[in-house]
Amino acid sequence: MPEGYRPALSERPARPPTLGFVTEPRTAADPDASADALFPATRAAALARLADALPRLGAAYGRDRNHDRGLGAESTVSALSPYVRHRLVTEHELVVAIVERHGFRAPEKFVQEVFWRTYWKGWLELRPQVWRDYVDDVTRLMDDSEHPLPVDEGVRDRYLAAVEGRTGIDGFDDWARELVANGWLHNHVRMWFASIWIFTLRLPWQLGADFFLRHLYDGDPASNTLSWRWVAGLQTRGKTYQATAENIARYTDGRYRPRGLASSAEPLDGPPPPPASPAPESRPLTAGRALLLVGEDDLHPESLPLHGVEVVGVVRPERGAPRGPSCAAEAVQAFQRGALADAGRRASERFGCAESVIEAVRASELLAIARAHEVDRIVTGYAPVGAAADTLARARAEAAADGVRIETVLRGWDARAWPHATRGFFPFKERIPGLMRDAGIGA
Repeated sequence: MPEGYRPALSERPARPPTLGFVTEPRTAADPDASADALFPATRAAALARLADALPRLGAAYGRDRNHDRGLGAESTVSALSPYVRHRLVTEHELVVAIVERHGFRAPEKFVQEVFWRTYWKGWLELRPQVWRDYVDDVTRLMDDSEHPLPVDEGVRDRYLAAVEGRTGIDGFDDWARELVANGWLHNHVRMWFASIWIFTLRLPWQLGADFFLRHLYDGDPASNTLSWRWVAGLQTRGKTYQATAENIARYTDGRYRPRGLASSAEPLDGPPPPPASPAPESRPLTAGRALLLVGEDDLHPESLPLHGVEVVGVVRPERGAPRGPSCAAEAVQAFQRGALADAGRRASERFGCAESVIEAVRASELLAIARAHEVDRIVTGYAPVGAAADTLARARAEAAADGVRIETVLRGWDARAWPHATRGFFPFKERIPGLMRDAGIGA
């Protein structure tokens, strides 16, 4: 199917359920709370959330998006990020829906936020060493036990107080507990949290990024790593983000006004990022029979451009890739498993073939299924820089040694945008209208 695939009417709920944040957050004292109470891990839930959010994603989003009114209040944001991060809803679908509802001018801020995610992915794709350095740093800072803790004992106490919500800092402690309980935080809260972590608590930014990545349903190697670097003054050299009590009080409607925050935010020292490497290019697939491997970075296999490929079997891992050097939180793992199962079922129905479930993306398991189907080729959606891409690269090399090729499918959305992520976001932003036209949006 073409990239501009639109959900069938049967996929669009006639009257979407209320999926906003109207329930109380889950807590450790509530063991019976459903792990997917806020984010059911299905495409149907993603489409329902999109339909529910659409009315407030025009001018109202641009006006109110920085306000965090807390769980139980009407949301000022879409809360779609866990679904977009895994492409249970694609960026193309999302922008088309917004433009159809609000036109081009009113939803400008929201469309820019969608492209921020694309920009971060492209920026890291052109500089994969930044991800590798981050992983090495977390590995160095943490021990290798089942439940990693900082190696440095002086850091350990402050780290535990931060992640357990025991710092005494108004707001921060609630946000730490909310993250662990709900797997999500408002974007403005994430900025305040990162700033307090780095400049007030004086904790390594890499450990904060790891904490987020393990607990966020929308934990994304690019957006997460580079946003923490930006707050720390490493991404835009010398430019930091400083959380202030006044700003927090204003945008939480006075719920929080923390005392004792750092009075300055001096940029952290670190090497400059490497120069950009060439962007990956979209390559035509080899026609003929192949297995389709469902990957967690692209869980809408129905719309992958598989021109000329006869899908004879669907393979999907039971569990997702680790979140960097550490395991994801149990709730995040449950979301990954549910989303993969949903995508595998949809792909099997779409291509009319059986689904095979493997424990993880490993060459040995993929080779066995390829031989059973008498094929020497597996196709899968392109995995951007991150743990899933690292896992896929290892499997691809080992499978190739046994005569089975794994070909990746790069969507046009990424192929058109990523080459422009060579500098800062603002030069990239100037290209958004052209990128939308090239994607057939408003053409």
